[in-house]
Amino acid sequence: MKRKKWLVSAALALTLVTTSVFPAYAAFWNLSGDIGVHDPSIIKEGNAWYTFSTGPGLQVLRSDNGTNWYRTPQIFLQPLSWWKNYVPGHANNDVWAPDVEYFNGRYWLYYSISTFGSNTSLIGLTSTHSIGAGQWRDDGLVIRSTSANDYNAIDPNLTIDANGEPWLSFGSFWSGLKIVKLDKNTMKPTGSVMSIARRTANSGAIEAPTIVYRNGYYYLFASFDNCCRGVDSTYKIVYGRSKSITGPYVDKNGVSMMNGGGTVLDAGNNKWRGPGHQDVYNNIIVRHAYDAEDNGAPKLLINDLYFDSNGWPRY
Repeated sequence: MKRKKWLVSAALALTLVTTSVFPAYAAFWNLSGDIGVHDPSIIKEGNAWYTFSTGPGLQVLRSDNGTNWYRTPQIFLQPLSWWKNYVPGHANNDVWAPDVEYFNGRYWLYYSISTFGSNTSLIGLTSTHSIGAGQWRDDGLVIRSTSANDYNAIDPNLTIDANGEPWLSFGSFWSGLKIVKLDKNTMKPTGSVMSIARRTANSGAIEAPTIVYRNGYYYLFASFDNCCRGVDSTYKIVYGRSKSITGPYVDKNGVSMMNGGGTVLDAGNNKWRGPGHQDVYNNIIVRHAYDAEDNGAPKLLINDLYFDSNGWPRY
């Protein structure tokens, strides 16, 4: 179960300025079956693995061993009526960038509703006592953004801190990545939105935060540069760390992620292009990448994760 997400063994990298990057195939899980995904989030319930991802109605893959995957029914058969109250331009049942966690006896599934190039967006919440049993409850709106905000309310990630308190990080482009404390009962914001990372390079291309806790540090993973261009995608996974969940997060060179810092974990290789929108679960990291040997199809990748002797994550 993902209640121990903050106990992960996480992932290394080299600095942004270095040219040597660990390849996407290090400690690589050999996956089979239906592994077509964007923006995956993974969890295990009993002996069953589940991956939730962007797509019509919010896509769900299941595996009985973690390696062979098959598609199961989507979460939302129809768009929820209240979505258009906050995102009028949302004209279909596409649901983006989910994050699933187990906390206080429920599986909490955060998701994004938006349109391309706009920050008129929302993060919604649905939950259940059992993924296998279904019966997802609509828990409504979590946070929204409009053109009046300097952030984009998509790409949620739930983290339980070292004191057992829930936090939600989120963000894509605009002024970067944010974090807000959540109420333990409603799992909705109870504090102010704070900034944890931003970029000015490449039009501010940073998104998809993932925060995990290990040995006294919070590790912030994020995706830099451009997704969703097939083999021309420039997506890459970066990270920094902090003693506090609210930052400041610094990379291996000591550069603050509020100043564009971020040590590269994975920039892909000749086969796997544009890896990103990562999720960390215990001692693994999942993300999507584009298969250059299969016409740039987006696919699920899973790697084992470790920490080096200095406490920095690596494959």
